[in-house]
Amino acid sequence: MARKTRKRQSRNTPATPPADSPRAAAPEGDGEPGHRQGTGAATSGATGSRRLGLLLLVGAAVALGAWWFLRSSGMALPVDPDRNVLLVTIDTLRADALGSYGGRAQTPNLDRLAARGARFSFAHSHAVVTLTSHASILSGEYPYQHGLRDNTGYRFPADGRTMATRLKADGFATGAFIGAFPLDHQFGLDVGFDRYDDRLNLVPSGLEASERERRADVVVASALDWIGRQSGKWFTWVHVYDPHVAYAPPAEWAAKFPSDPYLGEVSWTDAALGPLFDQLASQPRPTLVIVTGDHGEGLGDHGELTHSVFAYESTLHIPLIVAEVGGASGRAAASGGVVVDSPVRHVDLLPTVLDAVGLPADPALPGSSLRPVLAGDRSDRPSYFEAMSSNLVRGWAPLRGVLVGHEKYIDLPIVELYDLAADPKELRNTASTARDRVEILRNTLRGFDMTPPGRPRQESAETIERLRSLGYIGGGAAAAREEYTEEDDPKRLIELEQMMTRAAEAYREGRPADAVSLYREVIDRRPDTEDAYRKLALIYWRAGQPRDAVDTLEAALQAGVTQSEVRIKLGQYLAESGQAAKAIELLEGTAGSDPDALVTLGNAYQAAGRTRDAMRTFQRLLDLDPASGLAHENIGIVHLQADDLTAAETSLRRAVDLDPSLAGAYTALGVVLARTNRRDEAIAAWTRATELDPQDFNALFNLTVNLADAGRLAEARAAGERFVATAPAALRQDVATIQRLLDQIRGR
Repeated sequence: MARKTRKRQSRNTPATPPADSPRAAAPEGDGEPGHRQGTGAATSGATGSRRLGLLLLVGAAVALGAWWFLRSSGMALPVDPDRNVLLVTIDTLRADALGSYGGRAQTPNLDRLAARGARFSFAHSHAVVTLTSHASILSGEYPYQHGLRDNTGYRFPADGRTMATRLKADGFATGAFIGAFPLDHQFGLDVGFDRYDDRLNLVPSGLEASERERRADVVVASALDWIGRQSGKWFTWVHVYDPHVAYAPPAEWAAKFPSDPYLGEVSWTDAALGPLFDQLASQPRPTLVIVTGDHGEGLGDHGELTHSVFAYESTLHIPLIVAEVGGASGRAAASGGVVVDSPVRHVDLLPTVLDAVGLPADPALPGSSLRPVLAGDRSDRPSYFEAMSSNLVRGWAPLRGVLVGHEKYIDLPIVELYDLAADPKELRNTASTARDRVEILRNTLRGFDMTPPGRPRQESAETIERLRSLGYIGGGAAAAREEYTEEDDPKRLIELEQMMTRAAEAYREGRPADAVSLYREVIDRRPDTEDAYRKLALIYWRAGQPRDAVDTLEAALQAGVTQSEVRIKLGQYLAESGQAAKAIELLEGTAGSDPDALVTLGNAYQAAGRTRDAMRTFQRLLDLDPASGLAHENIGIVHLQADDLTAAETSLRRAVDLDPSLAGAYTALGVVLARTNRRDEAIAAWTRATELDPQDFNALFNLTVNLADAGRLAEARAAGERFVATAPAALRQDVATIQRLLDQIRGR
């Protein structure tokens, strides 16, 4: 027996659930539990915690003494066109967590690297979310230049120039090894890489979406395998995600930091990176190693529990270590252990790499090579920064600012000015008493591009008019306004962020009524809070209340919330609740080249029985991205529903070849295999689907029934009990079916 699979929904940028996690030891006061403010479209993801496995232990911490307090006249970094380049980005890494920066995490590998090279004490990112910050690191451009202003709604241009494209043109092999979905290839940062390894396991993660990530040791192992097969010079980017919420370090590290799981995650990440640095140290060709964080973590500072709302030092100040390892000369070790106090920026990294390998400088880039700074020169170049997520998702005031020396100016309706040399915790806002400095720094900021951020997936005027013709868009504020008042300042609204956190915690802890109440209160206070509508609708959807879910998202559109994620999710709920025609009316003509919208529209066509239109829509998705496993999956499901099993199997196998993490493709493939009398293979496919997504209930249903038919009763009972215990209220009839089957199994 094989039940038809549901149509696969597009993968949206994940938002992370809250985690009960006392703050890391840092100088900014006491902390509270927190979560990352979600900025992506909600999907019906599953709850759960990070998958734990065997520990990768790398030696023991060594006594490094107090070398990091030393100063040096400089470190020589000679030009060498034949060196390798390794860029390591550690997601959500506060500088003050590392041992070499005076922190309490156990980070012997990174500390040794700093002792061998240079540690920058005053380095800053330009954004406080993953995709935006990495785009600046790789492109050498400010966010307003590369155009990626948030984790969703943006794509790096296919013809954009990055560290990878520039080094590839000079004969470097290029490989990237990615730890989490926010850097999935669909967002465009794969440009220039020979290999972009972003194949991630599906890890359930709570209220909104399934967090797609993999542990640092898995990322490192993949990178080492690729590096080991290179015969010439190479550029490798390794991205590890573990310090991001939810903070769930492997058991050994959790035990070492029972009250500070964030520090446990940082310590575990250092251990996982150890084999990478050890391997490079033994290679004959030297490797320039750059390690940095994309942004930090609030951990309760200024009321921010994680990141994305503010741009205080807890999230903007990042670690930066530059060293050279390997090679016969040992030249880096001879001149290492340098601490550089000059202000430096992420946009300086690309010019530094180009300079170090002998490539010409690009005068169009805003940054400058750090080689002179490493040698002892002083740098006081200003740095632009921003935090746009709350503006784009919630309609709050956009946050921009500038650093000049150790002065920090934050341009908000309630202006902020800090002297970081005297007030590193940013406790004393001197804007009201230093008006001359405010004006000078404001003018400095105006030298950068202050144009409001565009958003490719923000609704066009044509789409808004179409929505109005359907009775939506009731005159609320657009995503970008000409003026914001003090009531729009994030400092005045951080309580709403905390309410969103409590709502997410309440839902995770099995108190959906409390979550609903909190989300409704947020919406009452700020009707333009897009993610509150989505999260509230998701609670209703999972509770088997599709009408309430639809009503919630329709209320968002009527309130003037124009983010495309709301329209797409509404289309999904309409199509899956028997209103496919209304979903098509909502989406048809406005999907454009948005992959999520195309998938949802194609699913609506299928639900309406318009198979030819569905196939045309999914083919459009494939035209946009020929390597899209998701497009092949949906095409395979169209063939399956048309009973063309041969074509279905071809497309579904192509889908899992391109993207082995597609649980829905394995589910549909299992149906094909079962219908062609290959039950054992079908069971294997459904088993794989449930491993990738423990809440793929179609796969779990089919697995239970077919295991029972095969006489594998113990396995059937285990699968069936999982189904009964975890299936949502909307599947109550299926739960009753499986419960009857379990009763029969127990009676045998």
